[in-house]
Amino acid sequence: MQTEKVRVRFAPSPTGPLHMGGVRTALFNYLFAKKHNGTFVLRIEDTDMRRFVPGAEQYIIEALNWCGITPDEGVLPSGSIATEPCSRHPFAPYRQSERKAIYGQYAKQLVSQGDAYYAFDTPAELESYRLEAEIRGETFTYNHLVRNKTANSLNMTAAEVARRIKETNDWVIRFKVPEDQMILMNDMIRGNISVQSGTLDDKVLWKAHDGLPTYHLANIVDDCLMQITHVIRGEEWLPSLPLHYMLYNAFGWQEKRPLFAHLPLLLKPDGKGKLSKRDGDRLGFPVFPLEWTSSSGERSRGYREDGYYPEAFVNLIALLGWNPGTEQEIFSLEELTEAFSMDRVIKSGARFNPEKARWFNQQYLRNRSDARLAQDFLVLLQKKGIATTLQKAEKIVSLIKQRASFVHEFWDLSHYFFIPPTNYDPVYSKKSWKPETPGIIRQAKEILEGCTSFNVTSIEKTLHLWIEKEQLKTGQVMNALRLCIVGEPQGPGIAEIMDVLGREETLARLDRALNNL
Repeated sequence: MQTEKVRVRFAPSPTGPLHMGGVRTALFNYLFAKKHNGTFVLRIEDTDMRRFVPGAEQYIIEALNWCGITPDEGVLPSGSIATEPCSRHPFAPYRQSERKAIYGQYAKQLVSQGDAYYAFDTPAELESYRLEAEIRGETFTYNHLVRNKTANSLNMTAAEVARRIKETNDWVIRFKVPEDQMILMNDMIRGNISVQSGTLDDKVLWKAHDGLPTYHLANIVDDCLMQITHVIRGEEWLPSLPLHYMLYNAFGWQEKRPLFAHLPLLLKPDGKGKLSKRDGDRLGFPVFPLEWTSSSGERSRGYREDGYYPEAFVNLIALLGWNPGTEQEIFSLEELTEAFSMDRVIKSGARFNPEKARWFNQQYLRNRSDARLAQDFLVLLQKKGIATTLQKAEKIVSLIKQRASFVHEFWDLSHYFFIPPTNYDPVYSKKSWKPETPGIIRQAKEILEGCTSFNVTSIEKTLHLWIEKEQLKTGQVMNALRLCIVGEPQGPGIAEIMDVLGREETLARLDRALNNL
């Protein structure tokens, strides 16, 4: 399809929380649109009212907003259709439930053309067909071999069809798939594809009981009316592509048909099957961008609540199924836009690695300024009832951030800066506390008391000269000091810890250790 401007859409259904695979689909649409100075549309496909979940639409909007994947048009974070006046957006509304009146006319147009038909089979009859097929060891398919024997308008008089339509509302409109036609298609990622129509079933396009279309009809009609130029969606929709091609042909919209691209699946960490919520629950990682609580009260973890930066999450999912062709792994959203191209999207499934996800967040954390991290750390400390200065928090962050992947890990890495040890690690104590150690600690205390400037440089120089003069073992002294001040074998250099604590607190901890060890 050739047009002047690229228009893509992300069209999720509000049936629950947005899976990270869905976020990736939104991201690739967004990147493609921005790369080509096009328009990224958010459309909500809420025609399946049986599966509709209250709050799911707002979740989708909030998740995209958190990721920085902002639509140019459609249902936006404010809940409005656009930031500009509605008159500037002739394609509104963007919720399919608000477009209900549109679809029936297109379904009936197909019937009048002979490309679709009315089907009056009841749920009980359809179930009996399935059971009969199972007994024969077959799978029931409502296709050209079946439709001439079932209750539909192909086998009835016009009067009988009119009577049934008038008296009942449990009928549907099905697409009439040609019996023997080779359907030739093209996918931007997978190349040329061909399917024999005789292998396909006559999908339901429209349902009388609720006056709503199925996905197949609604998305074709909306994509055409909204002038969508490229449909970038998940691999799970690839089996639907032949039907969608046939619908474009049936409507005479071949010139309006968008180009299609079907993204590879996100796979489990072992590569065996599609990544699911159950995998995340079992292996201890989220599969949703934000936390979600179901109507039954079941809580599902989210990347945001687990402490991930949105930039790290976006960077992570961008490289699941796409590669830039270089060794670069860390990308800003602007850099992703510049580097992105559909010809670098792979065909095979992309295996998710939870450890790599942590690595991405670690890189973004390390690249943040100490001042910014200190602000986040102060929020964490406040929740724990710990009061300190921004200057001290910033100094601590500079010492520990290389060991952290998340801000919430800062406390475990730094608690000893705020709370003196009351218990001393027994294994470390056995290794570091010898009969001669108390005397060494007393000497160290005197040396530190006389240290002119109590900073890292002065402390290191003073201790080094004293150890050299007394011919002591550096490791023995430093381990003993760490045991007294920290209580366990962790943390940055002991001089750096003393510098943060200050002279008074450092000496107090040495006294406490001499009394307790």
